[in-house]
Amino acid sequence: MVATPPTPSRRSVLGLAMAAALTPAGKAAASPRSVIGGELLARSGVQVDGGAPDLPETNSLSWVVADAGSGEVLAAYNAHRRMPPASTLKMLFADTVLPKFDRSLRHRVTAEDLADIGAGSSLVGIEAGISYTVEQLWLGVFLRSGNDAVHVLCSMNGGVAKTVREMRARALELQANDTHVVSPDGYDTPGQLSSAYDLTLFARAGLRDPDFRDYCRTQVAHFPGEHGSTFEIQNTNRLLGRYQGVIGVKNGYTTNAGNTFTGAAERDGRTLLVTVMHPESGYDEVYKEAAALLDWGFGATGRVTPVGVLVPPLSELKTSPRPRNGGQVSAATAAKGSGWFGPGAEAGLVALVAAFILAIRRRPRPKTVAEGGRRRRAAGGAQAAAPRTGTRTGTRTGARTSERVPERPSDGTGGRRRRPS
Repeated sequence: MVATPPTPSRRSVLGLAMAAALTPAGKAAASPRSVIGGELLARSGVQVDGGAPDLPETNSLSWVVADAGSGEVLAAYNAHRRMPPASTLKMLFADTVLPKFDRSLRHRVTAEDLADIGAGSSLVGIEAGISYTVEQLWLGVFLRSGNDAVHVLCSMNGGVAKTVREMRARALELQANDTHVVSPDGYDTPGQLSSAYDLTLFARAGLRDPDFRDYCRTQVAHFPGEHGSTFEIQNTNRLLGRYQGVIGVKNGYTTNAGNTFTGAAERDGRTLLVTVMHPESGYDEVYKEAAALLDWGFGATGRVTPVGVLVPPLSELKTSPRPRNGGQVSAATAAKGSGWFGPGAEAGLVALVAAFILAIRRRPRPKTVAEGGRRRRAAGGAQAAAPRTGTRTGTRTGARTSERVPERPSDGTGGRRRRPS
């Protein structure tokens, strides 16, 4: 008697259908992620043009340098390696939620809005009973990485679960296939993953929004306190005001993720993006490496052949990215990250994506084992030492995997509110 194989779930069928639709003709369906942005970016190790200037030394587990305008990836190291993103995931949160509410809209915070914030979370200092504008809430997200501000905005958006579903759908639309969202604020949660490539996509998409750009470049703001008072909050991005032309974007840190950072800088009409994930030593290292890679990128203008592209959103697939310098990233290579399919297949892909999004809205995506959860050295595979941490004054404490501020806070306040004198 021949055993009847189990019937695949609707989700499995959808996943296989999408993989088949996104696989080039004649290629094995290994992984749709492997071709996003070009085949070189799917490879491990440093990817850079052989004739390019020497790259700076780094000890991060992954990084990407790209041109925000053209989408050219100038150099990368383990671009698609999936790791915990920490608060850099808030860029995707902003990409998803920021366009929904006018910045002048006011919201009176309730205790329910602040429920279920993870222990040890970074907080801007929101209090129940106080009314805040949407603009103030977003300043709390970008300047202080406030998980309390994220939860209030989620409440306005219909709740955390709904926001997570929308963030997953937005990641699919941006072709950020390395990303799996579990918590909207980047809090350490099993299965929450992203990559340097995906974080760079989020930053590029966000910077197209004037409000996003305004918030992420703000250095200092005054935030509402009790009894009509205000206190000063400062941006924890250490490159703001210190690196020529910097315009944001977002930093992050958790005990599991280590330090992560995506930055953007503008010089002579050109904007470069850099993402650095998980330096294996030193809190300042993530900023030092980001600055060094930006210096390299500006210095390599016109002297480097790109190794890949930042793909456009699915809604813009008909406009293929093209390298400005006529380099080796051909239209065919770029299509592997943006098109993958021949004429007549776009309608089928759109239908598959729509069905897939509907499926994940009906049933939450199961948690996955965190790939790369153990931080290891790029060479030799030796496990890195655990980062030193210090609990921020005024934050919720008690969690081993919590959003915390390193021993040397970037803004000099230690997370405490500055009361008016």
